[in-house]
Amino acid sequence: MSQPVHETGSFLNITSSTAVKSGAGKLLGIFCASASNTPTIKVWDSLAASGTVVVNTFTPIPGNYHAIPADVGTGIYVTISGTVDCTVFFSA
Repeated sequence: MSQPVHETGSFLNITSSTAVKSGAGKLLGIFCASASNTPTIKVWDSLAASGTVVVNTFTPIPGNYHAIPADVGTGIYVTISGTVDCTVFFSA
């Protein structure tokens, strides 16, 4: 009998560019609650908006979960432009 996979972890709701997590871990994804005014999101394996890009600039779709199954070594930094309310899910 197979076991269902449950991807769970910590979360942080953000509305501006933010260092979400420090240190190595796993990015699970981003849920976008709302977005307007030419919204964009970019995700870095960093503690600032520099270094290694995990996901380059994309336009978030409100009401959607954007799965981003990525390992990070330095941390998770999310750059936001426009008006975005999103929740970033990650694990240690």
